[in-house]
Amino acid sequence: MVVENQRTRFLITAVVMAAAILQILDTTIVTVALPHMQGQLGANTEQIGWVLTSYLISSGIFMPLTGFLTDRLGQKRYLTFSITGFVLTSMLCGIAGNLQEIVIFRLLQGIAGAGLVPTAQAVLINIYPREKRGQAMAIFGVGAMVGPILGPTLGGYLTEVLTWRWTFFINLPVGILALLGALFFIPETDTRERRIDWIGFSFLVLAVACMQYVLDQGQQQGWFQSHTIQIFTVLSAFGYLCLILRNLEMGPRAIFHLGVFKDRNFAVSVLILATFMFSMYGALALQPQMLESLLGYPALTTGIVLAPRGVGAMVSMFLAGRLINRVGAKPLIVCGFFCVLFSTWVTTWYTLQIDPWWIIWPIVLQGFGLGMVFVPLATVSFATLPEEWSAEAAGVRQLGRTIGASLGVSVSGAVMAHQSQVAWHQYGGHITATSDAVRQYLAPLHLSPDSREAAAVLGHLLRLQADFHGLLNAFEVMALTVVLGFPLLLLISRNAGKEGRGKAA
Repeated sequence: MVVENQRTRFLITAVVMAAAILQILDTTIVTVALPHMQGQLGANTEQIGWVLTSYLISSGIFMPLTGFLTDRLGQKRYLTFSITGFVLTSMLCGIAGNLQEIVIFRLLQGIAGAGLVPTAQAVLINIYPREKRGQAMAIFGVGAMVGPILGPTLGGYLTEVLTWRWTFFINLPVGILALLGALFFIPETDTRERRIDWIGFSFLVLAVACMQYVLDQGQQQGWFQSHTIQIFTVLSAFGYLCLILRNLEMGPRAIFHLGVFKDRNFAVSVLILATFMFSMYGALALQPQMLESLLGYPALTTGIVLAPRGVGAMVSMFLAGRLINRVGAKPLIVCGFFCVLFSTWVTTWYTLQIDPWWIIWPIVLQGFGLGMVFVPLATVSFATLPEEWSAEAAGVRQLGRTIGASLGVSVSGAVMAHQSQVAWHQYGGHITATSDAVRQYLAPLHLSPDSREAAAVLGHLLRLQADFHGLLNAFEVMALTVVLGFPLLLLISRNAGKEGRGKAA
């Protein structure tokens, strides 16, 4: 329903953007607080990643239900339920007393907030006249970039000045204002009967949840030496197989229409998107731990150092929007690919004496490259896809994006944990009381190699070096992932960007 009154339209826009930013912000605001959570909740580097992956996976799985719930409840009622659930689960995350509680509450937070972003987009499309929908999507795009820019800095400030719990409590006042605005200003839409394939949805939950469990618990349980990991791997494969067969059987009534993958541009773009999200979120999960736990940066400084990624992405998105009609999507994606690859490769050179400038400029370049990829890739996704499949394709694309991000967080944590253990044993074998290098290191500290104080100093140094070695190995995996994604670029249609520029929104 188009809203003609500009004041009312402005208020509705502010309300839905506040709700969308809440959901987007919670993906990045927590990253800076992870090292502090790790200490207080008694978690290791791999376990603390569950705080991110639980939120990503639950929101990704339940996002395809947005259309169904909007039809059954109405747009206004569904939005108010989502905001209410998000605020309540944010409060529960803030008061969580252990790792198990916060992971469960983050799962619920992801479920509650899954519909905020797509509902916000739908509301904006509905209230603006057709000739101004491009303006509406531009507003949404700028709002979507507030999360990556503001999240790390705000998270660092709240963690340092107050406590990590305030990265969740900050949602309460904003969420309550958004809830009141939704109750007063959001227009209601008609409800209608609609069915969904709950059996197919159950297979989707089984497949993704079991896969995530394997990735999160594999390192601790010895991977496939564990019967539990073997069982969950089989269940995940069974879930994916049943999901595919169920979708083929249900046809148009399936939760996902697999026919979208017959379009080469769409299938390739989803794989590329998942690859880049894997690399980006893998690095995003590790960088705060590198800065705070290994380099000793305060939380606020960490947030400031990480924030320029969003600035670089905003600049490149603006440029990509201007250039895509002139040069097409493929050259822009290739340019972004090399920016991301180089910036990720540079991180494998880091040492414990790294200068802050060498941390900041690769982050800016990575953000610039990601923005240069995401805008034309969104155009490619829908370039040659039939219009009637657009809604289905958007859900599949979002699920691929979420799975890629969640896998990146899990794999980066597992690689760092495993390689840190390997380095600990390799380096530790050279540290003996009779070693000349050990004696020379301890001499300025006036410590004897066989003293208790020397053992504590050497143990701390060994742990620091081993963890940094594991971190660099994880960065190498992130860079290799981007390299492996390069052949996919060759499969994109040369004219895809120009064919689909009218469908980008």
